[in-house]
Amino acid sequence: MQTQETLKRRMDSTKDMKSIVRTMKSLAAVSIRQYERAVESLVEYTRTIELGIQVMLREKHTTRMKTATADKKTASVVFGSDQGMVGQFNDDVALFAVQTMNEIKTRPGERLYLCIGDRVSMRLGDFSQQVKEVLRVPSAVTGIGWVVQEILFVLERWRREEGVSRVFLFHHTPVGGSSSRPRSVSLLPFDERRFESLRTRKWESRSLPWYRMKRENLFGSLVRQFVYVLLYRALAESLASENAQRLAAMQAAEKNIDERLDELTVQYHRVRQSAITSELLDIMAGFEALRTDDTG
Repeated sequence: MQTQETLKRRMDSTKDMKSIVRTMKSLAAVSIRQYERAVESLVEYTRTIELGIQVMLREKHTTRMKTATADKKTASVVFGSDQGMVGQFNDDVALFAVQTMNEIKTRPGERLYLCIGDRVSMRLGDFSQQVKEVLRVPSAVTGIGWVVQEILFVLERWRREEGVSRVFLFHHTPVGGSSSRPRSVSLLPFDERRFESLRTRKWESRSLPWYRMKRENLFGSLVRQFVYVLLYRALAESLASENAQRLAAMQAAEKNIDERLDELTVQYHRVRQSAITSELLDIMAGFEALRTDDTG
């Protein structure tokens, strides 16, 4: 049987763990909100870019988007985490990426994986996928822009050196509460249907804007900004989903800790009561022995 001192130490250790879990819960909750705000801030910016592309597409001689050729390689940017306590977060997005690559019949030798996060890289390795490069996950909203720039540099290098013509993004997106699901986005080549819908969309104003830049330069700049927004949004949504999963994991851990603390408390009181009872019995036995000696 455990002693009171042992149980007391275990109770104190469990309380310390509960304090750490509460702190992690608070940090996760704050992080979720800041990444959600980052996604919300993109709404108007994306709308402005789409309006600019819409104006360019209404012109008859706008250059059409290039399509991928069958003999080119495919790059997959998979957004995961560098830290644990996220449940099946990395496993789900890694499996989803592999299944999607299999569905579009991309041969293993034609796949290049760029992972954002060490843990999702390891999960892809478990699925016998060769990861070419890994980037660190930003720890705050201010780091998202830098990571997006790194992704763009890597993709441009792969386009020149590896012959990459198709790029897919795989990331978690929030679906309410602490839930999320993996999704894929075709980054390159561009979805012709999306741009066709922009071209045919009704213009909200009575007058069209005008510009002084060369049409090709302006259109190229707008497209680059469009790519940047897709990457930024994918990373922000992934980070919001990661912290939502971590919050759920911390809530479950806190519940388990409370249950364990209740068990230890019951054991402590039982051992303490047993010790008190034993001491009382010893006192009574000593008293009886002294009384027997006196009467003898």
